[in-house]
Amino acid sequence: MHEGNKPSNYETMKNNMASVFLQYDQESMIRKFALEHDEDYLYIRFTGRKYRICRRTGAVTWSEDAFSTETKADYNEAMTIYDVLCCPRDDCRLSGEWVNIERLSSIRGGTLSKSGGFFADAGKYFDRKAAKLDRACEALQGRKISGGDAACELDLFPFLPLCLRFWESDEEFPPSLQILTDKNILDYMHYETLMFAVSHVIGRLKDLVSGNES
Repeated sequence: MHEGNKPSNYETMKNNMASVFLQYDQESMIRKFALEHDEDYLYIRFTGRKYRICRRTGAVTWSEDAFSTETKADYNEAMTIYDVLCCPRDDCRLSGEWVNIERLSSIRGGTLSKSGGFFADAGKYFDRKAAKLDRACEALQGRKISGGDAACELDLFPFLPLCLRFWESDEEFPPSLQILTDKNILDYMHYETLMFAVSHVIGRLKDLVSGNES
């Protein structure tokens, strides 16, 4: 096989996880999250899009036209959906308390921290584009909230919200992006998966701000 035809490591891991998904109880997923379903697919909304998971292969696709056409989910999308459906705690529920995602970073020693550059880079991208960011949040069915030059609450999943606040730079401070999650979000997904989910949200917002996503 030529190197150019070889699947990437990400594609291989995604395909492996599709096989793992098939080992889990799909009826339990349907009950826990009140999933729309039929004989062939489970359906779930993620960041304002409708996705479906094939019940025979585990493949994840999304569509914005009732699946008359569809697109394969990328690594971040698929891995987030697999983790939330397969690995939540049995008693997962929202606390109703928002926490800064950096607090989870300090607890877990993870990479979702400003010092790692993740939020700093996104903040620089959105600087002087707050109005466009507001419209991008609306396109993801976000609900405006107070605070920041652009701020919204949006649904990662119908049962799992996330808040975003952004402040543009001024003469004293650089641009600042803040992500808030429910305190119990790690009952729904692993810490590493949260990185996939947030990366996906930021990527979609960037595409909308730049006009690369209709």
